[in-house]
Amino acid sequence: MRWDEQRVEKDLRLPGVGDGTVVRTFDAPEAMGINFHEVRARSALNHVPGESFGFSWTINPYRGCTHACVFCFARKTHTYLDMDAGRDFEREIVVKVNVPELVRAELARPSWKRDLVALGTNTDPYQWCEGRYRMLPEILEALLAAETPVSVLTKSPLVMRDIEIFERFRDAGLRVSVNVSVPTLDEKAWRLTEPHTPSPSARLDAVAELRKRGIDSGILIAPLMPGINDSPEQVEPIVARAREADATFLGGVALHLRGEVKDVYFGWLREKRPDLVPEYQRLYGKRAYMRPEDRKKTTRALRGWGQQRMRSNYIEGAQKTEVGTEKKTSGPFARAPKEPAQSKLF
Repeated sequence: MRWDEQRVEKDLRLPGVGDGTVVRTFDAPEAMGINFHEVRARSALNHVPGESFGFSWTINPYRGCTHACVFCFARKTHTYLDMDAGRDFEREIVVKVNVPELVRAELARPSWKRDLVALGTNTDPYQWCEGRYRMLPEILEALLAAETPVSVLTKSPLVMRDIEIFERFRDAGLRVSVNVSVPTLDEKAWRLTEPHTPSPSARLDAVAELRKRGIDSGILIAPLMPGINDSPEQVEPIVARAREADATFLGGVALHLRGEVKDVYFGWLREKRPDLVPEYQRLYGKRAYMRPEDRKKTTRALRGWGQQRMRSNYIEGAQKTEVGTEKKTSGPFARAPKEPAQSKLF
């Protein structure tokens, strides 16, 4: 998946955050120091023109993310709300509390064509606060009632809470795909880059259980960060777990840094991994993408494992081969190409 190239909701329909909105806090260790801005959105289904990623519609009930992944492409979207892409993105979370009712109303329109709806294209729909707000069950039930296929991307095993709903999609013959991002199993790299995410091993366990239940579920190793999580010794255990889990697909892509995300990431490097700063300056400089030859080195651990196996009709992705050009590859949302664009694992 090209995290930073997804077309995400630039939601100017939201009321001014902090201007008369309810700001809630929770007395829980995971939520200490975090403000949840409860707003009422004007629309829930966000149209993505052109189906560049294999889907036309997304739903994003949350803005900002308590996972605090240092590399997250969605950080830049917080600046649309006059917040910063750093601490505000992690600590000032916008909760669109009326999304379920909006989804039901919008799906009931005669014009609705039952196109695939993607959840998790911006911030994680199963981040910590979903356990309190519980909007996803209502959203999924509405999509199911409207006979609308769905794909979910998350870093959280909280997705298993809704497995019975996914089974009902399956039983109704509707396309359903629940995909999990696992950049690393290395504990040090995990704690440094995804400080507030659930255990990567637990995420892989979720994939295995979903597959046992006959639900398409794949693993995305993204982003691959030079010197942090891209060595074969770090990637190969994920590959092994994917095989063991019978994952629908396995894909990965090198780190991309655009706009404010680059500033946040380099600030993190200087604090946590100053030894890597010169190499990242060489790799990125004024660029958002590594040169093709450097990208190949970063993704080397994902090559040479044989042909990719895909069961789902919907996989996602686009890997940038040159600045300004795109090439379809694998991932959780886009339609599967007739032949893989690059060698992928099993």
